[in-house]
Amino acid sequence: MSIQIHDTLTGKKRELVPLEPGRVRFYCCGPTVYDHAHVGHARCYVAWDVVVRHLRARGLEVKYVRNFTDVDDKIIKRANERGEDPLAFAERYARSYDEDMDALGNLRPDVAPRVSDHIPHIVRMISTLVEKGFAYAASNGDVYYRVRKFPEYGRLAKRNLDDLLSGARVEVGEAKEDALDFALWKAAKPGEPAWESPWGKGRPGWHIECSAMAAEHLGTPIDLHGGGKDLVFPHHTNEIAQSVAALGDGQHAEGFARYWGHNGFVEIDQEKMSKSLGNFFTIRDVLAKFDGEAVRFFLLGTHYRNPINYSDAVLAEAERRLVYLHETLEKAIRLADGAPTGEGAETDLVERCRATLDDDFNTAAVLGLLADAFTAANALADKKGKRTAEDKAALSRFARDARLVGLELGLFARAPAEALGALRGKAAARRGIDEALVARKIAERVAAREAKDFARSDALRDELLAMGVALMDGPRGTTWKVE
Repeated sequence: MSIQIHDTLTGKKRELVPLEPGRVRFYCCGPTVYDHAHVGHARCYVAWDVVVRHLRARGLEVKYVRNFTDVDDKIIKRANERGEDPLAFAERYARSYDEDMDALGNLRPDVAPRVSDHIPHIVRMISTLVEKGFAYAASNGDVYYRVRKFPEYGRLAKRNLDDLLSGARVEVGEAKEDALDFALWKAAKPGEPAWESPWGKGRPGWHIECSAMAAEHLGTPIDLHGGGKDLVFPHHTNEIAQSVAALGDGQHAEGFARYWGHNGFVEIDQEKMSKSLGNFFTIRDVLAKFDGEAVRFFLLGTHYRNPINYSDAVLAEAERRLVYLHETLEKAIRLADGAPTGEGAETDLVERCRATLDDDFNTAAVLGLLADAFTAANALADKKGKRTAEDKAALSRFARDARLVGLELGLFARAPAEALGALRGKAAARRGIDEALVARKIAERVAAREAKDFARSDALRDELLAMGVALMDGPRGTTWKVE
């Protein structure tokens, strides 16, 4: 087994070899909680959730840390506009975020640290940087990092200092030695939360927060650091500079994280979805219309490093495909009728899917393998004539292995009937279909069929079809779905 990941630092695919055999220490930059999470956040955290699931399925012990940034300029600004305490304001949106991640089927991280709980750790790290000459206290009470003192600054983003300097600027009131230097500590301002420090009351800058939390909960160096592509510069670039200077050799970027992974954006008309651009959909908005598993299935349909274009139409198509998968799985389980799955290890399907995930966590390719397997299972389930014991065992193995693969993708956790009911409910609501009315018409149709009033039965079927409801008659009665 060799797990490969595309490493942003080196710009190539590398074998993931943990520093400590069998254990992976993984830090993923979490949300800045000043609003409800949007679909771009969903894409990021679903992608890294699959990474954690797969590493664990491969027998690795993963310590997964994903933070909450609850001290930040955006939070303070939004909270002050609303007349709220910034920390209480952020906590409310942190809870909202957890609820959204649960609805998408994401595992909770092992540790979810908050910046507000780590001020002493942040102050200690900044003090170390000052002592080593990598940082300095300015005349205005801020503390800045000396970018030019770190020789590999910009390596992660493939940018050199001259390019960065051309776009740098010094804001009014800043007292930097160099335009490239960035804030580690910000002096207290009216209306902002502040804490005591050797440099006076203030609060941390954004970048130092993740360096301190990663070091506290994982030590350094860590194995893997993940996040969205928008964090490569400046956030992750600055994390490297701070962490290597404070805790490493002060020279080499690998002294903080051995591997760097970054997911692509969700786009609307080929433009990145983001709160700053105002073209975003919150996860809550989307979940009001679509089932969480359908959203997850849609997000997994594109390789995590590539951009993915969002629309209701493509999400509805993903939902239809997921309905087919659950229908097939339900049929296979029912027709297997308790047949034994057979002895031995997982079948070829599981191993092929795991091998595909080993190659840079290619969920899109895994869904392709699953599609083929579901097509074959559906054909076996629908074959004419009596099913043999071998047929039933094959369907049983398929159901078992589909759910094993699903466990790594975060799919098929619910019983098929439960999932189909939830998916149907969302589709019906979008179309304005009254489920209670459908149930009454189906009952009326059953009565008409029992009375051998087939004209009325056909009329009711046509009536429902005109509403967008397709009926399916089977040995266990009549079910329906939204066309």
